[in-house]
Amino acid sequence: MHSYGPSERGSVVLDLGGDTGALIIYTGQGRRGQEIEISRDGAPRTHSAVRERRVQDGTFHSAVYPDLPAGRYTVWWDERTPAGSVDVPGGAIAEFVWPTSPPRGTG
Repeated sequence: MHSYGPSERGSVVLDLGGDTGALIIYTGQGRRGQEIEISRDGAPRTHSAVRERRVQDGTFHSAVYPDLPAGRYTVWWDERTPAGSVDVPGGAIAEFVWPTSPPRGTG
């Protein structure tokens, strides 16, 4: 687990356009500091840490993945179990809400 401090308003820059998009995974406070892995078919996994995000309307917790090639991504619950999938469009931000319990067949 990491101990990153909160990210302040305007501290995340996303370069969107063409075939490049971004993904935000929203979680609860309980996942703060934990890393969430994502991957496209046939590509290595990448990860991002869940951080507290302070915005004008309050605080939330999320992992942000900037500069992703457009396509379908698997969000991983653990090393072997997918939590779900999400399509990241070029030129836009995709959003995924972390499940509150493990997918069926785990744990």
